[in-house]
Amino acid sequence: MEGILWKWTNYWNGWQIRWFVLENGVLTYYKSQEEVDQGCKGSLKVQACEINVNAIDSTRMDLVIPNEQHMYLRAASSQERQQWLVALGSAKACVHRTKKDSSSESNVQNSDGNPDQLKTKKSELRLYCDLLMQQVHVIKTSAQESEGPNIEKMDESTRLLGATCDTFIKTLEECMKLTNANIKYQIPHNGVILPPNTGNQNAKKKLNIRTNSSDSS
Repeated sequence: MEGILWKWTNYWNGWQIRWFVLENGVLTYYKSQEEVDQGCKGSLKVQACEINVNAIDSTRMDLVIPNEQHMYLRAASSQERQQWLVALGSAKACVHRTKKDSSSESNVQNSDGNPDQLKTKKSELRLYCDLLMQQVHVIKTSAQESEGPNIEKMDESTRLLGATCDTFIKTLEECMKLTNANIKYQIPHNGVILPPNTGNQNAKKKLNIRTNSSDSS
């Protein structure tokens, strides 16, 4: 994915337009699209960073590598921000949304229950959860405005909410598949798989035997 985003530079220059390219899990930015051949101004490995949704500004997102790097970004609209969030979240989970990439379904099936894959999927799920909460909040506040419901804003937020819900559910299903792939049975040395509560059942049987013996005496 590639396109224009506003990047916070400093308090003197404020927000500046930059050209961003997300490819192979790395977010790279240039001064402009025309200056791509002159080299990038900076880059960030998405898998190593936290993706934070701004609770106030519906166009802003923050990429943070703890104790190392911060990148504050703004999109032209909430719809564009959502597109970037989905792409960044997928890149963080090693699922790049390009035509040459395989679907996230096949990635889950081929992951063999990799704990790192599950960890990144959980992080992606947390991102979409935060986004859902923010969009629901926007709808509620739009419906409760003092001058009456803001229908235009509610329609926009509702469309975004539907798309986010679909992505959230899909990611949740992938997390469940990865979790199931990580479940392993404990097999004793004799190769016999025993029920998990065998010990408790044996203890109950012994207790019943003792009770019956006491009753007969």
